[in-house]
Amino acid sequence: MPTSDTVLIVGAGPTGLVLALWLTRQGVRVRIVDKTSEPGTTSRAMAVQARTLELYRQLDLADAVVAAGHRIPAINLWTTGKKRATLSFGSAGHDLTPYAFLLVYPQDRHERLLVERLEALGVEVERQTECLGFEDKGDHVVAQLRLPDGGTQSCEAAYIAGCDGARSIVRHEIGAGFPGGTYDKIFYVADVAAAGPAAKGEANIALDNADFVAWLPYDDEGSGRLIGVVGAVGDDAAERAETLRFEDVGHRAIASIGLEVKEVHWFSTYHVHHRVTDHYRRGRAFLVGDAAHVHSPAGGQGMNTGIGDAINLAWKLAAVLRHAAPDALLDSYQAERRAFALKLVETTDRLFSFVTADGSFADFVRTRVAPVLAPLAYGIEAVREYAFRMISQAMISYHDSPLSEGKAGEVRGGDRLPWVRQADNHGPLSEIAWQVHVYGMAGNDLLAWCASRAITLHHFDFGKPHEAAGLARNAAYLIRPDSYVACADADGRPEVFEAYLRRCLR
Repeated sequence: MPTSDTVLIVGAGPTGLVLALWLTRQGVRVRIVDKTSEPGTTSRAMAVQARTLELYRQLDLADAVVAAGHRIPAINLWTTGKKRATLSFGSAGHDLTPYAFLLVYPQDRHERLLVERLEALGVEVERQTECLGFEDKGDHVVAQLRLPDGGTQSCEAAYIAGCDGARSIVRHEIGAGFPGGTYDKIFYVADVAAAGPAAKGEANIALDNADFVAWLPYDDEGSGRLIGVVGAVGDDAAERAETLRFEDVGHRAIASIGLEVKEVHWFSTYHVHHRVTDHYRRGRAFLVGDAAHVHSPAGGQGMNTGIGDAINLAWKLAAVLRHAAPDALLDSYQAERRAFALKLVETTDRLFSFVTADGSFADFVRTRVAPVLAPLAYGIEAVREYAFRMISQAMISYHDSPLSEGKAGEVRGGDRLPWVRQADNHGPLSEIAWQVHVYGMAGNDLLAWCASRAITLHHFDFGKPHEAAGLARNAAYLIRPDSYVACADADGRPEVFEAYLRRCLR
């Protein structure tokens, strides 16, 4: 393989596949390897958040994922066998995103779709091919691969991306730490066919006396995923976890939400960790997804965060490989994504600890206080919108990034470009390139600058919906390839954008 323009991707889960798709779409050569013999055959990660779907739209992938998945309109909270609150999504996200719902799309199906799209672009995953290690030569990397026949091969590439999970060989090779810890309970997951009031297409969570269980449906017909607590970790935890069956776990919480399990298709137990690496990049090696961060399943954030990592890194690698940006641009990958991962681990840790804590006081708060406060708080529009923004990952911003500059209206450099439902200003983002958005009148000097830079300018008539979204009349916004605002200028001055590009790209 050539060294000058190829990215070697280790790991073909959703994170690695999305990185390969995004790079290939931008004309970058990739080689993607995975030590498994086939894509995953169990559902594992389930939730596809709205922000991921927005990014998938840039790849013309969102419609296919939505059509194949199951939209969950609401989450029901149960205690002591009674439904205490219903938290709906649509009312909260209607004006925030085209995807104002939680989508459940099992990872095995998700991976198969991503593989098909990658193959359509002429790239095949090299299965039963394991990365044994690599060496950074300064201007390229050389990786040692074990091939399906047991032989080895040296692979040269410009960069290597470790999308190879929590036990990442790439992380081990660069000597990056993985500080954090492990929760003190064993958890189970089960794909089942079920019946009963809770098996009707909405998500359900029971918070009874630390006998936590969550139900995520795949459809309206009773197929779905159960996530629950087995018990506290003890000296024989690992041995017990390996021998447990679904019949061995507590079923009281399952019964309390009116769910009757008819058939178990898959069952597994696991320990939940919370860790973030101290280095996302070292030289020509990068850590992406679970290789860089692992956390509790609370909120369905893990896979989506890995996909966000992949897209953040992909456009930067493409720019550097095209000689359109200096190598220093790649340092912003860690600056942007590690900050979010640390915040995410802290947030999901608090939530996960709350729903699984032992003790009479914790039980009282979960079963008596939370069911009363949750619907009251969710009835406040601002709270409802904040919760949706957080869960959907629409709240992710890079305000402290070296690539973020300026403010116009309420929109700052580093913000996700707000969506305006009436104008669908996210449509042009499928270009996956730098672009300028103007909401109102664009000056001739800005038009001339965009033409000289070969940057497309998209003009939108300004109205109340744009103002409500935080955009400013006649302002100009320089948009990154990953749809975040790079630079905002209230006066639409081309010299501001020119200075920005010279500082950040050349």
